[in-house]
Amino acid sequence: MTQRHVALDGAVNFRDLGGYVTGDGHRTRWRVLFRADGLGDLSEKDMDVVRKLGIRTVVDLRSGHELDQSRFDTVVYPVDFHHIPFIDALPHADEWDLTPGLLGAQYKEMLDEATSQIVAALEVLTTPDAIPAVFHCTAGKDRTGLLAALVLSLVGVPEETVVADYALSGAAMERLRAKLIVKYPDGTDVINGLDEVFSAKPSNMIDLFVHLREHYGSVTGYAAAIGVTELVIGQLRALLLEPLP
Repeated sequence: MTQRHVALDGAVNFRDLGGYVTGDGHRTRWRVLFRADGLGDLSEKDMDVVRKLGIRTVVDLRSGHELDQSRFDTVVYPVDFHHIPFIDALPHADEWDLTPGLLGAQYKEMLDEATSQIVAALEVLTTPDAIPAVFHCTAGKDRTGLLAALVLSLVGVPEETVVADYALSGAAMERLRAKLIVKYPDGTDVINGLDEVFSAKPSNMIDLFVHLREHYGSVTGYAAAIGVTELVIGQLRALLLEPLP
């Protein structure tokens, strides 16, 4: 059985988006599209895994500052690398305590304001020879979760399945928190206090779908409104879907 979580030393939330059943008798193909957290700490052993997966394209959704701190090593493993930042900067740690619900608000803000970036990311992923591909941010949960939700929804994966895929990041967030404490021991108290930052509650994604319906009618309505073409959606389906056996 194909494993959804890809075990790596330097990344905690690298997952396969394959195996999800659509409403029209298809399923997403395994080992074609991956979602992940930061890829700047991959070990030599990790790079061997990435090579075996045949990754051709890396889409980095992080801010410029995050990119300057670390990035996928395209010298060790050349890929088609795209930096498409979904936000300009991460909120400061204090903002999470002062603004309850900031995580969900950030998702909706990205949905409404990062439209050109979302279109660009979808176009990259449907470029000929782009796959296998991985898109990622720092935690592999929020910016990555938004793009994964749109991709899966556009190919016909049901909402409840998309929500469940988002929630899988919950276990990975505990691994990420432990990793960050080792990396930044002086920030242990701050890291331990950021429960919302490390949350992957299903309600976060459910609320996003409610927002989509209220403002755009549906995910396909949203895609049409921001300029995602029928060609891109068709290519996405052709690349990602296979008939159920």
